[in-house]
Amino acid sequence: MTDSRRSTRREVAAAMTSAALSWLDLLDATQRPAATGTVDGGERLRWFYTPTDHGGLTLHEQRPAQQRAAMKLVASGLSRAGYVTVATIIGLENVLDHTEGFTARFDRERGRDPGLYYLRVFGTPSGEGTWGWRFGGHHVSLNNLVADGELVSATPCFMGADPATSPLLGGAANRPLGRVEDLARELAVSLGDRALLSAKAPSDLVTGNRSTIAEGDRVIPLAGIWRSAFADPAEWAKLRAASDAIDDAAGYGDREHEALKYTARPKGVPGADLTAGQRDLLDALLGTYFDRVPVPTAYTVDDAHFAWAGSTEPGAPHYYRVQGSRLLIEWDNTQRGANHAHSVWRDPSNDFGLDVLAAHRSRHHS
Repeated sequence: MTDSRRSTRREVAAAMTSAALSWLDLLDATQRPAATGTVDGGERLRWFYTPTDHGGLTLHEQRPAQQRAAMKLVASGLSRAGYVTVATIIGLENVLDHTEGFTARFDRERGRDPGLYYLRVFGTPSGEGTWGWRFGGHHVSLNNLVADGELVSATPCFMGADPATSPLLGGAANRPLGRVEDLARELAVSLGDRALLSAKAPSDLVTGNRSTIAEGDRVIPLAGIWRSAFADPAEWAKLRAASDAIDDAAGYGDREHEALKYTARPKGVPGADLTAGQRDLLDALLGTYFDRVPVPTAYTVDDAHFAWAGSTEPGAPHYYRVQGSRLLIEWDNTQRGANHAHSVWRDPSNDFGLDVLAAHRSRHHS
């Protein structure tokens, strides 16, 4: 790692530490248990992108000054564009509620709720030792780990949008992840069948919300990406029925599962085999993921493979994957008539900073 990259990671970590301490200082004794956790606990490795309990103190449970301090911490882990995108995704909960006729429940008072975003700090924010924080709610999951005053992990980093496209006045469209979709489609069209893994797109991300990724991982049904079953059996039955309907619509069988399952060996077209124009597209696409955070990511197009599933026609269900050493990017836009997008950036070898944390523990406790 270059000195400039390390310096930036330390500057970002310092901003995170200051923001986290300021937020925690504003909390009272009744709020702190939900707002804090341990770095080594398994809870830190649990993440979701459904409208479920993500674990932490919700925005609803905070006073306005506390909410502002919470969002300052969130902003410390995002670029300006990343923060605007996350803020827009949170606001889409109101749009989605309107789309569904203000009826969704999911075993809570309001199913689509911009106040049900959860923040939790793990460990003690400091320039020494290890600590981290997580912010999540429907279609947002940000996971960060700091070790000895340096940001060492910002993955899994998930952003989604439902609706993926919605109308604005004057004929404009609100597409928070529009470029994340369009750049990949343009690259897929230019590659034709070379990048195509399956004519059918999966119903969701292949690796789902697993804490760790393993050889042979397949799509998880929607009902499996929740913290727990609902207390209300009728609401749980509705979710299970919706999950089954999504899977049925995808029409996925063993052949498709086999083609799309996760393998450590990347699938698709190697970046080294692309033309100059295609390399530019892939580089720009990578930027829509890496530029979410305020720290530089050293990664070359030559180390990435690009793969596609589904149709390349705009508005049709589709999926893509970008994979390489220490990199897994997944995107799908298949649900709700291909107007419901998911995107995630992961580091299979160091999600949640697990490798760095193990090395840190070995150095300081051996």
